[in-house]
Amino acid sequence: MKFTLDTVSSVNVIRAYAPGRINVNDRLLHTSFVISAATLIENWTPRRAEDISLESLEVALALEPEILVIGTGAQLQFLDARLSAAIQGRGIGLEVLDTAAACRTYTVLISENRKVAAALLMI
Repeated sequence: MKFTLDTVSSVNVIRAYAPGRINVNDRLLHTSFVISAATLIENWTPRRAEDISLESLEVALALEPEILVIGTGAQLQFLDARLSAAIQGRGIGLEVLDTAAACRTYTVLISENRKVAAALLMI
């Protein structure tokens, strides 16, 4: 699925998504990563939704997002309720979606100049 968005070149934008690869700006990524408008953290450790923990999300939370979007892979997998509560307890909105939907949601929120970070598991 290809996305288009006119934006300032210094903003990290997801340009296209397909299973096993996501195009960020002009880079083709094949492993899980964390993204925000100004930061791209490649090779994010979790590979499956079950691997996502508060510790693994600290790199995304350190970006101080208003909203954290988590892509759980090919299918939506809900996070442990305690993990969700810990994130929301910090005053951060949380959206947990399959990775394709998470890419679309991140793109919309970035286009609205929202302070968003996404932690995306590669499918």
